[in-house]
Amino acid sequence: MATVILVRHGRTTANAAGLLAGRAAGVGLDQLGREQAALTGDRLAAVPVVGVVSSPLERCQQTAQLILDRQAGTPYAPLEPDLTECDYGQWQGRTLSDLATEDLWSAVQSQPSSVIFPGGESMAAMQARAVAAIRRHDAAFEAEYGPGAVWVAVSHGDVIKSIVADALGMHLDLFQRINVGPASVSIVHYGAVRPTVYATNTDAGDLSWLSKGINSGDAQVGGGAGQKSQ
Repeated sequence: MATVILVRHGRTTANAAGLLAGRAAGVGLDQLGREQAALTGDRLAAVPVVGVVSSPLERCQQTAQLILDRQAGTPYAPLEPDLTECDYGQWQGRTLSDLATEDLWSAVQSQPSSVIFPGGESMAAMQARAVAAIRRHDAAFEAEYGPGAVWVAVSHGDVIKSIVADALGMHLDLFQRINVGPASVSIVHYGAVRPTVYATNTDAGDLSWLSKGINSGDAQVGGGAGQKSQ
């Protein structure tokens, strides 16, 4: 199968203010967020990606564009509604410090699979639609460009954490153990036997080895020799 590079959007004005933006309109990258996303675009410039699929929310589109601006080619760049932010319902727009006083907060931390946000979406539904979207696009890119294809999905923190948890075979109740920082890069390859997670939450480092693609096969006993850089 192809390889997906999961990129969280850069820091936003809401992140800086400690607000849960959710799906609110008009939440864009702040100056630091633009710099973070540009750096991620620079890291990915060495990788000829075949697509940059983005959540439709503004902050993700801005991040995706900064990645596209640094690609030598013109990758396919659709919006994917199923990669949008979790619908936090009545929690949207409130400060994180205020939300931490809610009874539901402890369940979000320790048993997210049970959580349905008031007036919003369940975290289990968020994971299901996001993982299905990633696997659907991954299969389509592999079918069109071959198993060495590499593509980018730009989405949100909780969404990416849930995708990585699924790839790791972790129950959703454990996904808070995963951290996904602004403009970070995580890498998943969906092989014929199982997904393989090559990186999580990276914000530096050479990615040129991805330009050669990832060969599917059995896991290397002992860890193998690693990936070869350009």
